[in-house]
Amino acid sequence: MSAIALMIVGLAAMSLGYLFYSKFIAEKIYRLDPNYRTPAHTMRDGVDYVPTNKFVLWGHHFTSVAGAAPIVGPAIAVIWGWVPAFMWVVLGTIFFAGIHDFGALWASARNKGQSVGMLSGRLIGSRGRSLFLVVIFLVLLMVNGAFAAVISNLLVSTPTSVIPVWGAIVVALVIGQLIYRYNVKLLWPSLGGVIVLYLLILLGSQYPVTLPDTVLGLSAKSFWILLLFAYAAIASLLPVWVLLQPRDYINGLQLFVGLGLLYLAVLFGAPELVAPAYNAELPADSPSIVPLLFVTIACGAISGFHGLVASGTTSKQLDKETDARFVGYFGAVGEGMLSLAAIICCTAGFATLLDWQQVYTAFGQGGVNAFVQGGGTLLANGLGLPADLGATILAVMAILFAGTTMDTGLRLQRFVIQEAGELAGMKVNTVVGTLIAVGVCMALAFGAGSEGSGGMAIWPLFGTTNQLLAGLTLSIITVLLIKQGRPAMYTLVPLVFLLAMSIYALLVQMGQFYRAENWLLLGMDVVILIAALWVTLEAVIAMRKGRDPAADMTTDEPLP
Repeated sequence: MSAIALMIVGLAAMSLGYLFYSKFIAEKIYRLDPNYRTPAHTMRDGVDYVPTNKFVLWGHHFTSVAGAAPIVGPAIAVIWGWVPAFMWVVLGTIFFAGIHDFGALWASARNKGQSVGMLSGRLIGSRGRSLFLVVIFLVLLMVNGAFAAVISNLLVSTPTSVIPVWGAIVVALVIGQLIYRYNVKLLWPSLGGVIVLYLLILLGSQYPVTLPDTVLGLSAKSFWILLLFAYAAIASLLPVWVLLQPRDYINGLQLFVGLGLLYLAVLFGAPELVAPAYNAELPADSPSIVPLLFVTIACGAISGFHGLVASGTTSKQLDKETDARFVGYFGAVGEGMLSLAAIICCTAGFATLLDWQQVYTAFGQGGVNAFVQGGGTLLANGLGLPADLGATILAVMAILFAGTTMDTGLRLQRFVIQEAGELAGMKVNTVVGTLIAVGVCMALAFGAGSEGSGGMAIWPLFGTTNQLLAGLTLSIITVLLIKQGRPAMYTLVPLVFLLAMSIYALLVQMGQFYRAENWLLLGMDVVILIAALWVTLEAVIAMRKGRDPAADMTTDEPLP
């Protein structure tokens, strides 16, 4: 089958989802009000609460959620065949991710920009809130610890990416100053930023940066991880307009240019899908497609981390409530487009089926390297780009988005720590909260002599925990809709499906961890399962109470 057909069907379906389904949800379910005063205005502080142009905010939201996961998940899941991966990405984007991300943003913006964890306390009770915060903290710990390891590996394996990756920070700082301090219109900083980014990619291709084996007594990978956490800590303390917003925005533009190049390469190169539609010759010990497909592909179909970003940072920058449709739902569509590109790269970027099988020798193989390798081949065959340059472009894409996810993830972890402090009757300032967040992540990363890659130790639980968090976020949105007397079926159906698949996957993994005598992951699995079941029970009780007139959010006041 031609990859062109897969590309056209996928892009058309997601476009129709945004044009029609998201409009229905905005008008009939969430009922967006253009006159509603968002927290960015009522609580404006110039640091976290800042009214933001919807295109810039979309860039922040999209690149914060589009880390390595929407590439890694599909790149692994195609081992079951490209049809299941394609169907889950497309349908998941339209009916799961879009309404989840959009809903989390809407609900938070209606309640002083509170996170879904704090909203759970208002809607389902204090016990549910405490357990919800535990799940949130673990997801953020996994994301920050693992993405630091992923980025450091790519910086070492692709030294041509070092200059553009770190140069992008300088570009973002300049754009932030131009837009907010000097009031320059968005067009010229956008064009200039993208041009400079790609010039940096060309420069990096000519001057690769390779660290020595040992730097200050650390391995090259460990040194990069230390530097990444130092950067993320500083970025999380700066006002969002200085670095976070412009970095995410320009990275979003860069991603769309990269996606455009990939899709043009497919159009001009007309590659064939060499991977099987359904893989009947799975490697030994490959897990069952049900339920593992639905937790292996999380970001790109639906992801709980998106709800954390939507309710953690994005809601505090929403200028108008009506912008939530574009920022939230179209942000999910953008990530679906990235996952679709990853599927095509990892199934049509190989010359033969045998070449594909040599990479996919076991479950878990593929990942970012398969995306970079396959995508580089597509760019070379379709557009005539040198293979090394194509690989650099895709490696920089992956690193930049993993990096922006770390920026936002550490800021979100600081918010969670501060919220937990509030619940305990303590006020935790931003510096202390950031130091605690960095300290925990560093302890995980460098624990037990792991040389910075300790975050990967708990990564096997990310998929299930992340999807459980998405289900729990949908439960909060559903409770809110029921209390307002609005139709809840559009969130309830995805909620039930997602919780069923995620809990099933947790039980499957529990058996795997027990047989492998991995007591750390087994213990965490049990804790996460208990917390998820408890929060679900609290949510069901809240749903059964039905409509609550006090929850009719027709003004800019939050829930009582």
